Amino acid sequence: MNLFSSSRLAAVLLSAALAGCTQTKAPATESNADSGLLAAYFQPTETGVQDGGVRVISISTPKGQFKVWTKRFGHNPRIKVLLLNGGPGATHEYFECMENFLPREGIEFIYYDQLGCGLSDNPKDTAMWSLPRYVEEVEQVRQALNLTKDNFYLLGHSWGGILAAEYAFKYQQHLKGLIISNMMMSCPAYGKYAQDVLGKQMKPEVLAEVRAIEARKDFANPRYMELLMPNFYAEHVLRLPLDQWPEPVTRSLGKSNQSLYVTMQGPSEFGIAGKLATWDRTADLPKLTVPVLAIGGQHDTMDPAHMRMIATKVQRGNSLICPNGSHMSLYDDQQTYFTGLLKFLKSVDEGTLKPGATL
Repeated sequence: MNLFSSSRLAAVLLSAALAGCTQTKAPATESNADSGLLAAYFQPTETGVQDGGVRVISISTPKGQFKVWTKRFGHNPRIKVLLLNGGPGATHEYFECMENFLPREGIEFIYYDQLGCGLSDNPKDTAMWSLPRYVEEVEQVRQALNLTKDNFYLLGHSWGGILAAEYAFKYQQHLKGLIISNMMMSCPAYGKYAQDVLGKQMKPEVLAEVRAIEARKDFANPRYMELLMPNFYAEHVLRLPLDQWPEPVTRSLGKSNQSLYVTMQGPSEFGIAGKLATWDRTADLPKLTVPVLAIGGQHDTMDPAHMRMIATKVQRGNSLICPNGSHMSLYDDQQTYFTGLLKFLKSVDEGTLKPGATL
């Protein structure tokens, strides 16, 4: 469903302005119809005082009650996309580029800061940084937001892709579609790819110095990131000059919860050494019956061949590899990323999804 193009939006605004200057009832035109669709997309769904779609949700955990922050953008009763940020420990903010692509197609999406992230509570307890606990948190968020199998799409990016997949393995009966964005389904395979492929793409003298710092476990040494930012991040995380990285990305990463990151990921940028070190769900992929889109980037920290494989192992899978993209393909190959994502969402909604297709 196409709500409006930029030219149609201009027509809608012009029509509204003219309507205020005349008592003549406007005839039913395309712009009037678009205006109705636009009003429906942005209509409030909450009663009482309006607060921009923000919903703070109380969740139960083994350590008591905590609150997590969510914000709805737009309204579409058939397509609601809950966003799971990466890191682990980043914030919802780097998803703000969605606002340039999803609203004009009438797609509702929901920002969500996981516990310990951004605007949500931070219990500052490493025992809370647990994949099974986060799965139950997502389920409580789903229930609170009344997301159902008739409208609920889950998009997880990076670490969020692990969380989204793990949620689907337990609760796919509640999903309408699953998007695994820029995340392999095996952390050991990810570590091997980082070591055997990505590391070897660096200049030998740079890699040697990085390895020496890691061997000393001197991860707080400023030289570590000084080497990695231009030689690894700008090549495989977001392929733009560092001084041109989008502000929502730097803002989000600047707020990262390092306790959560190190506990789950580990301190090294080459592979995973934390709680997720042995996580591997590759063999379980055939159990997923919900429509799945696996997104990767040709220059990603994740093996693009693995992302294609995901789509072949699940029962109803599509793949999308962004040729100019890296780990942040939603920024450095935006047209490919969002064209494919929107095609997937619409095809699932319309019942025209063709499993096995490359979007």
